[in-house]
Amino acid sequence: MAPVLTVFALIAFAANSVLCRLALGHRAVDPASFTLVRILSGAVALVAVLAATRRSVPHAGAVRTVLQADGRHTAPWISAALLFLYAAPFSFAYVSLSAGTGALILFACVQATMLVGAMRSGERFRWVEGLGLGIALAGLTYLVAPGLSAPDPAGSVLMAIAGIAWGLYSLRGRSSTDPIGDTTRNFVLAVPFAVLVSAFALGRAHLSTRGVLLASGSGAIASGMGYVAWYAALRGLTRIRASIVQLLVPVLAGIAGILLLGETLTLRLVFSAALILGGVAVAVISAPSAPSPAPAFPSSR
Repeated sequence: MAPVLTVFALIAFAANSVLCRLALGHRAVDPASFTLVRILSGAVALVAVLAATRRSVPHAGAVRTVLQADGRHTAPWISAALLFLYAAPFSFAYVSLSAGTGALILFACVQATMLVGAMRSGERFRWVEGLGLGIALAGLTYLVAPGLSAPDPAGSVLMAIAGIAWGLYSLRGRSSTDPIGDTTRNFVLAVPFAVLVSAFALGRAHLSTRGVLLASGSGAIASGMGYVAWYAALRGLTRIRASIVQLLVPVLAGIAGILLLGETLTLRLVFSAALILGGVAVAVISAPSAPSPAPAFPSSR
């Protein structure tokens, strides 16, 4: 089950990049509003899913049930804050960074954060994994190299914050025994953070129907459902493997850009995709699997 969930999650991550690029690149919505709509729509969709999949939870009481469950978790606000610290800087960074530069900064920081977490937890980094990671990173660097000239300092810092936050969020997700409930809680608790930022940026708010729809799709489907799948998949992945497979996202985003946005297929994309796919394959095949988890999606509590 973990491979299917992992593939779905990675596709959702790529979809987020495409939707964000469509909304912010065309100035259909401002970054703060995009973040608020994304997190809010994700929370609403997940509450509905939680109520529908657990017959003992009335729809109107689903939020209360999620919040009441906080007592069983250590520092429940930390995951929500990390989710927000990924989503908001990600949106603001893409206003000033090219897609290539942003992808390199984001995934480099995710890699570094998760690999440090793996080392601290005692996981062994095998030389074959290192070889695969090196090949994949070389492919990623080659893919985004045209956009690396003079990156905006503020945007670079914001994207680095987003990458570190996502890496920490993923590391915390490996201990989740209830992906739907935990992801719903994270989104619900992240809403106040997004509201606060939107209030501060109210004077620069800009909304359009297109922008709201793109942000809603990013939140409800690509983020909400994608993050549930990722939390479930993480329980079947080592920290090292979880960090490496995310390098597939730029390749998937590039393919989506060709198929959906009419972007040009280039030899650079083909060659870099081959390097990334080959490197990830070498690392994943050589890496040990995490211990088999309990069922990821309990139908009732």
